[in-house]
Amino acid sequence: MKKHLLIFAVTLLTLTACTKEEEEECNCGVITADEITTNADGSSCYSLEIRNDCSNNKKTWCFDYDVWLDGNLGESFCVTNVTSW
Repeated sequence: MKKHLLIFAVTLLTLTACTKEEEEECNCGVITADEITTNADGSSCYSLEIRNDCSNNKKTWCFDYDVWLDGNLGESFCVTNVTSW
């Protein structure tokens, strides 16, 4: 009985650890490009293209001027309030 309980506990811990890793979001990466574009409504988009550290996918985000100005090519950058990409 103790053996079964031990196996159950180890299995439960293993499943919990995997689930926790899968739930972690990876929102940081390296800035690979920057650009200023004009939207259809006439507003400006100060964009940074970021390569995700976990998935290696690239995605372009629009930021305000101050954030864009501080983001330099090759630097690490984290995007908050988004899911992993």
